[in-house]
Amino acid sequence: MTEPATEPATEPQAESAADVAARAWRNLGVVFHERNDVRRQVTEALGMSFFRAKALRRIAAAAEPLTLGDVAGLLLTDRPYATVVVDDLVGRGLVERAPNPADRRAKLVTATEAGRAAAAEAERILATPPPELYGLPAEDLAVLDRIALHLLGESEAPGGA
Repeated sequence: MTEPATEPATEPQAESAADVAARAWRNLGVVFHERNDVRRQVTEALGMSFFRAKALRRIAAAAEPLTLGDVAGLLLTDRPYATVVVDDLVGRGLVERAPNPADRRAKLVTATEAGRAAAAEAERILATPPPELYGLPAEDLAVLDRIALHLLGESEAPGGA
């Protein structure tokens, strides 16, 4: 037979802020990465790895042509791998290389029209909220928006909303 507890019963302790933050982070990960894997959606839509799609998006968004060093820096990778990725995108007709007038040893990379269209499709997919957000009450969406702005270090939504 089990002996009764000799210690007085204690009230359950409230969760710590760290525990709640960890649970919220895990739950957000499930919502955004498991249930609504937009990276997989981009990969399937563009027929390339997400890393290559990311490279294409960075190249297409650049105001000026990029060197391979620029591409490597934007992708936080090394130049040889950036070269492999750019070579693949060139082969797909999504980016092109041109001589760099400032350095004839270097090439400049720009997105083609097809590349800009593919990058825009990736951006559209990435910007589409998960279906679960559409089912939230307006008050909850406002709180979620306020929290997201706080996490981003912004004080209010664009347009003062």
